[in-house]
Amino acid sequence: RVLKEPDTWWFNLFYMITFGGFVGLASFLAIFFHDQYGLSRVMAGNFAALCVFAGSFVRPIGGFLADRFGGVRCLGILYGVVAGLMFFVSQLPLLPWATASLFLGMAALGMGNGAVFQLVPQRFQKEIGVVTGIVGAAGGLGGFFLPSLLGLFKDLTGSYGTGFLIFSLAVFSCIGLLAGVQRGWRRQWARAETGVSF
Repeated sequence: RVLKEPDTWWFNLFYMITFGGFVGLASFLAIFFHDQYGLSRVMAGNFAALCVFAGSFVRPIGGFLADRFGGVRCLGILYGVVAGLMFFVSQLPLLPWATASLFLGMAALGMGNGAVFQLVPQRFQKEIGVVTGIVGAAGGLGGFFLPSLLGLFKDLTGSYGTGFLIFSLAVFSCIGLLAGVQRGWRRQWARAETGVSF
């Protein structure tokens, strides 16, 4: 029954970007640091672990900020941050700048996870368990697609930049989608949030 609800699929999409992006990058960054910047496999793993730590640690902060300022507002801002940072990474900057951008990007994706799940129970108060299970599964699928995307475009173009650019554009498109669906959400179920701008 909940699969017939459009909001289930919107949450699936938004979580595929946040959690899928986080998991996908977590599994791919060691390869990226090794291939792109010539780090040893051990050092590349350490750099990747640093970025993963950022996203894992701040996820509850995303939920807290969503509770305080509204999930729609927080998610829109976080998508903008991630899109900008991934666009910067797509230019393949020097290692310190790439690492800092990926660290912050993973942190924003982690907070985005918390923001999505702040919204889910507002919409599905009686079906929280099944919907969170479905949305969580969608996030896992996103984590599979992103490394495949990055690897595919590396093979096709010889550069990781194209894959990061496409990911950036996908995240950026979610800002517009979120702005569109929030109008219906406010009328139907969402907590009133004043001053939201996308």
